[in-house]
Amino acid sequence: MESLSQSLRRRIEQGGPITVADYMAEAAGHYYNSRDPFGAAGDFTTAPEISQMFGELVGLWCAMVWQMLGSPDRVVLAEIGPGRGTLMNDLLRAAAAVPPFLKAAEVWLVETSPRLAARQRQTLAGRDVNWCESFDQLPDGPLLLVANELFDALPVRQFEKRDGTWFERMVGCTEQGFEFVIGPQAQPDLPADVLDAPDGSVAEVCAQGRELAKQIGRRLNRQPGMALVVDYGHVRSGTGDTLQALSRHRFHAVLETPGNADLTAHVDFQSLAAAAVPARAWGPMTQGDFLRLLGIETRAAMLAQAGGEKVAAEIMGQMRRLIDADEMGTLFKALALASPTLAAPPGFVC
Repeated sequence: MESLSQSLRRRIEQGGPITVADYMAEAAGHYYNSRDPFGAAGDFTTAPEISQMFGELVGLWCAMVWQMLGSPDRVVLAEIGPGRGTLMNDLLRAAAAVPPFLKAAEVWLVETSPRLAARQRQTLAGRDVNWCESFDQLPDGPLLLVANELFDALPVRQFEKRDGTWFERMVGCTEQGFEFVIGPQAQPDLPADVLDAPDGSVAEVCAQGRELAKQIGRRLNRQPGMALVVDYGHVRSGTGDTLQALSRHRFHAVLETPGNADLTAHVDFQSLAAAAVPARAWGPMTQGDFLRLLGIETRAAMLAQAGGEKVAAEIMGQMRRLIDADEMGTLFKALALASPTLAAPPGFVC
């Protein structure tokens, strides 16, 4: 059976270099359909896998937003890119504290990987959950949407400025392996201040992320609801090569053994918010501030008090990993997208 490296090499040899986005898309499709990448035994660990507190506080956030929506008898509670189902499982357990919300919630997971969907069914066994493969397949109705570490995995195009002109960065190949090459002249869809960057600058555009944000924005303008996006990235559009690969929790060469490492790029929150108009954007704010405002320190103290000294140390260590500036607290951001008429979401300020 032909490997992904062989398939990509043949494609490039026949048709010429491919975009970075095409390379990422091919690698990601193979990657997520061939393994469970999460946790200590995988390649990376997400916030829900670090601590139950993350999912519990997101569950609290959803319950409060449901109340803001007027406590409808039915609400579509959806997660896109749900990993192992850990976040949704913790969310629903916390939601049990608000029985009317739990009763109203029609749970949907948006997942394209059959392997991960099978794992989610194990995690959420005994719960009433629905699956679909794309956002536009979600049923109509008031919406609560969660996307944790989804947008960073979507393919980005890369552009490089030379002699005052922007060119698309492509992926070619030699006998030694894959390599970045300069492609055709381009006009990336970026703010003027980014386009004015000096020669040698690299810029990234995530068209798939913008399109998803656009779909979410249209839905929230048509029907009431909110979306919570948590991911790592930058507040404003800028320059920089942020493409990276992780394997076994260590950095991996981006163009080495495609499909066998997790490929991601920093999220451009400014572009997501702009694409989601007419939905209103709140934030982004740092993950640390967001979780503090939702009460993670109080929750951690409660969990620590219920256990022994060793458990207390573990709980406090998990909290620090989620909120400290030198851990996930600053690099990771929270962005809320909301129907235009709604007030500020919980944890966000004007």
